Amino acid sequence: MSVETPFRSNVTVLGMTCGHCTMSVTEELSELDGVREVEVDLESGAVTVVSDRELGRDDINAAVVEAGFSLAD
Repeated sequence: MSVETPFRSNVTVLGMTCGHCTMSVTEELSELDGVREVEVDLESGAVTVVSDRELGRDDINAAVVEAGFSLAD
């Protein structure tokens, strides 16, 4: 029996200022296929996405844009 190691994607989201912002980003990223967990640090903008598969930056960016924010370069 093999145990799958989850993938971790770390990005910085620009423009979040409140709990509602955090909730919006978390909600959109959670809808991506295979996402298990989303951790958002409001103060730094750091976001970690834990998933069953490797997520492309374009997929993450699209979810963040849908939430009304943008990724740092």
